[in-house]
Amino acid sequence: MENKKRLVPIIAVIASGIALGGLILTLDKSAQPTSTESAADAEADATGVQEPVGTRGSPGGETGSQYREGPKGGKLFSTDGFGLEVTIFEKGVPPRFRLYLYENGKPLPPSAAKVTLTLSRLGAPAQVYKFKPQADYLVADQIVEEPHSFDVSIAAERKDKTFHWKYSQVEARVKMPDEMLKSIGVEILTAGPAIIKPTLKLPGEIIFNEHTIVQVVPRLPGIVTSVERHHGQQVKRGEVLAVIESQMLAELRSQYRVARKRLALARSTYEREKRLWEEKISAKQDYLVAQTLWSEAEIALDLASVKLRALGVQPEPGSHGNNLARYEIRAPISGLIIEKSIALGQTLKEDERIFTIADVSTVWTAITVYPKDLGTVKVGQKAIVKAAASDIEGKGAVTYITALVGGQTRSATARIELENKDGRWRPGMFVTAELVTEEIQVPVAVSTTAIQTVNDWTAVFGRYGQYFEARPLELGRSDDKMVEVLEGLRSGEQYAGGNSFAIKAELGKSGATHDH
Repeated sequence: MENKKRLVPIIAVIASGIALGGLILTLDKSAQPTSTESAADAEADATGVQEPVGTRGSPGGETGSQYREGPKGGKLFSTDGFGLEVTIFEKGVPPRFRLYLYENGKPLPPSAAKVTLTLSRLGAPAQVYKFKPQADYLVADQIVEEPHSFDVSIAAERKDKTFHWKYSQVEARVKMPDEMLKSIGVEILTAGPAIIKPTLKLPGEIIFNEHTIVQVVPRLPGIVTSVERHHGQQVKRGEVLAVIESQMLAELRSQYRVARKRLALARSTYEREKRLWEEKISAKQDYLVAQTLWSEAEIALDLASVKLRALGVQPEPGSHGNNLARYEIRAPISGLIIEKSIALGQTLKEDERIFTIADVSTVWTAITVYPKDLGTVKVGQKAIVKAAASDIEGKGAVTYITALVGGQTRSATARIELENKDGRWRPGMFVTAELVTEEIQVPVAVSTTAIQTVNDWTAVFGRYGQYFEARPLELGRSDDKMVEVLEGLRSGEQYAGGNSFAIKAELGKSGATHDH
């Protein structure tokens, strides 16, 4: 019994010790972060900065990648009480990195640490940013080019200790495997050297070739008895346009017939007198007189024939009987009747214009040249002429430029000759003439079909493995096929050419935003 009384106090002391130890362990655990809470979480509780939805990375001490939204709206990284907030400032200025420093949640002066930031993009070498103090922040020494889609590695030195953080952000990027590219028909091209042929586009109009327009006149007075062709019709050379009865033609043909009969009589007389003179029956003088009369008759017949042929008619009426007054007015060239001023029964003068025929196998383009472009347009310059209301297109060259500038329009007119054997060019059509001004060799160019507008950028979609990412471009000279790239894409980089709008549509579906 005495031994039992001695054990009771000992057991009580041991039990009290166990209970006290358990309480101490419980209190110690409540003061430490849980297994799902990082040191940065604890600091956030101390500073009052709450983690935004979508916090990226995973906890990990000095090499951690986790960040929260900082007081300046940027990405806040912290390790061992030292914090760094990354922002990109671009309000009214080109975008640059701005860094803010903290210690235990309180701001530090920008000179309190030395920071280097390394930025890596798809298809481009790494870019190192250094910083200098300005106001209450550190500012980068370079602009952050669009798109703001990259991997970032941060190295900060403070009090002989180096801190490392990393983060990534994606913008204007979409993943498209080869199978998907084939299904939507996206063409992959490579940026590189090209010959740019800049063009000058000028308005114009198709007109007749003035060198092939013919005015038709009767050349004989008379009365119209038949009109065979009319305005707007195509005619061939030699076709009858109209028929007139001409008293003058009848007289000329009569003179021809008389001259022909006189020639026959003079020849017969000459042959008789020659035979009689050879037989010593008549005097030589009679023979010589007969010879002279025969020569005169030949001259008279030739003269009557020439008068008729000069008018384009045959001495005899031909298949139209004995109507000496019938005169057929024929087309002097093949072409289109563009004017007609003749009617049945009309009395015509020999110089009256009755038809106008234009050979439309060639036409002219009269283009308007503004004063600022007069130094660019030259005779012999190649041009492509396109119809304004259809897909008709033709090639030609500048053949003439007016010397004077018009008084009202203050512009000159240049002429381009076009082949038109198929008749597709019609006078009066409005056209646009594209003149090649020069040929320029450029180091980097892309297809004009690849250009898209993304986030207010003029861009192409560069291809990097299975990813396409918008590349904002600074463009230079261009023609209808290629455009010079001054900034934004290097020679040898692949990009989406034909059907690139399909990538833009896919990007819209993915919901990629301007993430800073």
